[in-house]
Amino acid sequence: MTNQTGRDQNRRQLCKRQELRRIEYKSIIQDLSLPHEVRFKSLQLLNSLNRNGSPTRLRNRCIATGRGRGVYRFCKLSRISFRRMASQGLLMGVTKSSW
Repeated sequence: MTNQTGRDQNRRQLCKRQELRRIEYKSIIQDLSLPHEVRFKSLQLLNSLNRNGSPTRLRNRCIATGRGRGVYRFCKLSRISFRRMASQGLLMGVTKSSW
């Protein structure tokens, strides 16, 4: 496991732990019927959370190689791994297109 994949896994765990708190704070901030002080306090609490727990810090990575670029979402493989595995016949339902 490379350093990048380990870091990404740690971020995913942190994001999962902080998910409900983030949703709660954001809903309080967006509720205009609440007093300004309550919303501001919620904003401060949201800002005090670890930035690595934000879902925007996550990166889709290839499950075979850990590559972070060119990753197809539907199979979680990079374009290079996908092509290699498809040509070897390891991916069911994937055929070479010809017309």
